[in-house]
Amino acid sequence: MSNYQELLAQKAALEKQAADLEKQLQDARRAERAGVIAQIKSLLAEHGLTVADLGLKPGKPAGGGSASAGRKVAPKYRNAQTGETWTGRGLQPKWVQAAVASGKKLEDFAI
Repeated sequence: MSNYQELLAQKAALEKQAADLEKQLQDARRAERAGVIAQIKSLLAEHGLTVADLGLKPGKPAGGGSASAGRKVAPKYRNAQTGETWTGRGLQPKWVQAAVASGKKLEDFAI
């Protein structure tokens, strides 16, 4: 059985190997990406295409996010006294919390 110092030395050696492997992975990924980018640029130039022709926005990854991301949600609840609204998503606003605490039901505020 190994003693504590030997195990620490093995751990340090493994961590160094892991760090070296991580660097190799990053270098390989960088080289592969550079090759792919060069190939794409070549094909775009060869066919006279632009990024806009591909339906992509420059600087944004393709397929980023869901189709509904960033859309407004219609409110589901309204405070009749103040006109404040809440979509029913996220934390309840203070006016909803206060009303429910005073005995009212959430359905009382449904639009």
